[in-house]
Amino acid sequence: MTTPPTPQSYGVGARFSLHPMTDAFADLILAALAETDDRGLEISTDDVSTHVRGPESDLLGYLVDVIGAVARTGVHTAAHVLLSRGCPGEVDCSVAGGTAHAPEQLPTSAPAGVRAAAHWSLYPLDDGPQADRMAGIYAAIDHARDLGVLTGSEHYATRLDGDLADVLAAVTGGWLLVGRDVRHVTSHVSLSLNSPTNTAVAGAR
Repeated sequence: MTTPPTPQSYGVGARFSLHPMTDAFADLILAALAETDDRGLEISTDDVSTHVRGPESDLLGYLVDVIGAVARTGVHTAAHVLLSRGCPGEVDCSVAGGTAHAPEQLPTSAPAGVRAAAHWSLYPLDDGPQADRMAGIYAAIDHARDLGVLTGSEHYATRLDGDLADVLAAVTGGWLLVGRDVRHVTSHVSLSLNSPTNTAVAGAR
């Protein structure tokens, strides 16, 4: 039996940015980063974004907590998250070959207590010229529907609405579903929380 690669050797990680719509944005961002449990993840922040590296379950929990910490202040907040797995392009990566690997679906996390609207895109990047890339994307969309957060389709993105933890669970879950068959997978989500112009699709939970 082949030993699964470590998240570090496989290039599992995320990069995110937080944008609270307030003059005190820097204080809110820095407080959220300082006060959120890092779960032992590798975390580095520069003047553009924060990079996080480590196991998928810890990535999900950390993202829910740090984004939720800002959103629970009640300030209108935008967040952008990029997930990547599979190594190509990583600064340091030691997994050879093109074998795809992803863990089973992650445990359900507790509700974050804040609602999020999201535009989500998923990109299988390394599955060979004959592969059906859309099959994995449709499976991920079905997974989001099963979680009750799928609310529509937009140009170049899928609309998700619901508790922040459920929305990010759908994004991460779809990323893992595709990652079991595709070596290099990225996923991007733009989130809006506490928006004063909520345009949630009818039927959103």
